[in-house]
Formats: sequence, structure tokens, C-alpha cells
Amino acid sequence: MDLDLRKLRYFVAVAEHRHFGRAAEQLYIAQPVLSRQISAFERELECALLVRTTRSVELTDAGRQLYEEAQGILASVTAAVQRVRDADRGAQRLVVAFSPGLHVSDALRAFTARHPDVETDVVPARWWEQDAPLRDGRAQVGYLRRPFDDTGLHVVPIGDEPRVACVPVGHPLASRAEVASADLDGQRMLDVPRRRTSSLEEKFELIASGHGIALVPLSVARSYSRPDLVHVPVTDAPRVEACLAVPADRRSKLLRDFLEIATGVLRRG
Repeated sequence: MDLDLRKLRYFVAVAEHRHFGRAAEQLYIAQPVLSRQISAFERELECALLVRTTRSVELTDAGRQLYEEAQGILASVTAAVQRVRDADRGAQRLVVAFSPGLHVSDALRAFTARHPDVETDVVPARWWEQDAPLRDGRAQVGYLRRPFDDTGLHVVPIGDEPRVACVPVGHPLASRAEVASADLDGQRMLDVPRRRTSSLEEKFELIASGHGIALVPLSVARSYSRPDLVHVPVTDAPRVEACLAVPADRRSKLLRDFLEIATGVLRRG
């Protein structure tokens, strides 16, 4: 069976809004049309994707899996279309994937100064599959944190940073200047495999609501600072290594130049 990308986009809109009316508005189609398209999509896949009630729309297990897969599929298709358009107008483009809290802007500015005719862009890398944008073609370079699957990638270490414990402001550990890993024993941790949150925003919202705590890199804690959370240094937690990564079989002059520039700029930063 061929996957219908139009219906897949319709499904993603409903999954994101959890509401047919709002999804239909986003897609500029009538709600009954959207409902029929989703029902047809479920028949084609031979499984239920959504649980519909008069008040809400929720994803089934199959729906959650498809939503996760669909984001990569649609992003890959969009990237392919962009490459085709770039080729048609003879444009060069460099896209850098970046993990949350890592800032590649200084390196991109330095690269653009040397290559003003090359268009640059960035794409966020989800924390549980940081290497995905490099493998599906959305990016040529990744500014990532270990661990990630480095199979088939050329990796250049840039530096490392400490981990901190992110806790609610009223937590018993929140008043501590620092803690050790043993102080975290018995705490509910919002990390793989116990619970994989879909975004850092979701993780921090759960922490602030008292659902658990998490170890995060210091740069992430600083980038997502909020008054109802406290970040406590963990003295004996392994440091997190940051790296530049490129597919090993794609070593064009532009990529080599970016690695040379970014390595110097990011290590100084």
C-alpha cells in the first residue's frame, strides 16, 4: 500500500490539535471533509488511529506510533522538495541540526562571512533521536550531545558540560547548593525508559507539577529557566559531551569548511 501524504498531513494536524474543527481550520478544509479523509485513512491502514468522543479526540497506540513516524516522514519530504528547488535555481544551502540548549549561531555567522552566497538554516533535533535529521536528509551537519547513534557519522568532539538536577521549587533538594547522585536515590526520574516526554517543555511542565525530577545538561537548564523550577549541580554525574557530526560519506568542501570554522568557534565558546 502506498502512503497517502495528504491524508498523513491531515492526520498530523488532528493529532496536534486533538480537535477536528481546529485542525480543519488550519488545513483550510471543511470539518466533515477532514473527518471523512481520516476515516478513509484508517480503513486503508486497517487500524484505528483516533478515539473520538463528543468532547475530545485521543490517539490510540497505533495513532501515537504513526504520529511519531509521520513527523520524520513529512519533514524528510519537505527537505527533499527544498533541495529540488535549490537545485533548480542553482542555490547552495547548509542546514545544521542542533540539540536543545546548544547554540550554533556564532558558527553560522562566521561561516556566512566566508561563504556569503551559501544559504544557511537550522532544524531542531529531538533529544531521543538526535541523529535523525542527518539520516533523513533534513540537515547536513549536527551540533549534538552524546549519546546518539554515531554509526556512519564522522564525529568531532567540541567540549563537555555538567549535568544538573531539575526539581520543583518546593522540593526538599531545591535549597541545596549541590547534590550527589546518591541524594537522588528513590526519586522518580522523568527519563528513558520510565517516561519519554515528547519535548523539553513537556518534561519541565511535568517536573513543575510534581511528577518527578530529571537530570539535564546545564545549557538546557539555562535555556529553559522558569521561576517554579530549580537547577541543582550534581557533583558526581558524568559530564555531557557536545559534538559536531556529519554523514561520513558526505564530505564536500562546504562541509569541511563549516567543520573547520565551527570547531574553532564553538570550542572557544
